[in-house]
Amino acid sequence: MSTAIAPAAIAVPQPAPSRGYWAGVARRLSRDPVTLFFGALLLLMALAILLAPLIAPHDPYQTSMIRRLRPIWFQDGRYPLGTDELGRDMLTRLLYGGRLSWFLGITPVLIAFAIGGTLGVVAGFAGGWVNMLIMRTTDVFYAFPSVLLAVAISGALGPGVSNAMLSLTLVFIPQIIRVAESTTTAVRNLDYVESARASGAGPMTIVRVHVLPNVLGPVFVYSTSLISVAMILASGLSFLGLGTKPPEPEWGLMLNTLRTAIYTQPLIAMLPGLCIFLTSMCFNMVSDGLRTAMDVRG
Repeated sequence: MSTAIAPAAIAVPQPAPSRGYWAGVARRLSRDPVTLFFGALLLLMALAILLAPLIAPHDPYQTSMIRRLRPIWFQDGRYPLGTDELGRDMLTRLLYGGRLSWFLGITPVLIAFAIGGTLGVVAGFAGGWVNMLIMRTTDVFYAFPSVLLAVAISGALGPGVSNAMLSLTLVFIPQIIRVAESTTTAVRNLDYVESARASGAGPMTIVRVHVLPNVLGPVFVYSTSLISVAMILASGLSFLGLGTKPPEPEWGLMLNTLRTAIYTQPLIAMLPGLCIFLTSMCFNMVSDGLRTAMDVRG
């Protein structure tokens, strides 16, 4: 089953967003308690993983077979979330693992946003054979489900963080290209763009002043919705042995190594999956809130 997200219906704004528009976006966000709540959760999680060296109680790589698979809140409370199959503190591993999981979830989307957004704007504004070349190449990648494509690329390149990041970037570039191209095509035919072209403005000026302000918003909001998908795919690659290598802490890899403990310590085995679920849900809710706040029809 493909995890690709179908591009949402795109509202094409009628002139370029002004300061009043962004003030309205901020005002609508401030009145959305759900988005604010999940945004605050994301901020707390980001602070926790960034400050992991300061707040983590133990060394994430220190093993001990004597204290392996200790339950949550074991005895003196030195291991509030228990220990894993090698006796490493789960709380420490989750904090450090969040760094790599977030990196593999956000970085490929940012790179895909830059590359795919640029190619989509070029295809939508230039049209003709340029549009045909870019979009038909994009359709080739759409012939494969996202999970299958990511696994195939990672399997061909070999395990590793850099190869996993490259495979995820290649998966998301076509999706962002399609959204950017459709938005740019709609904006290019609006009256104020035609007026700018008739007044003698050059293509670069039209793109910079009239096209980009209207295109970047919808593409950025769509890209934020891909972060949760990227984190799930990255965790899946690590679970299959195609992403992070042991003993590095990463939520997907932790799920893989803890799968043998599912019958003895199920609560500990499910902790990495719970972190993936909560983070993905928070990014999805914040993305939905941004999409609603930036919809000028609302």
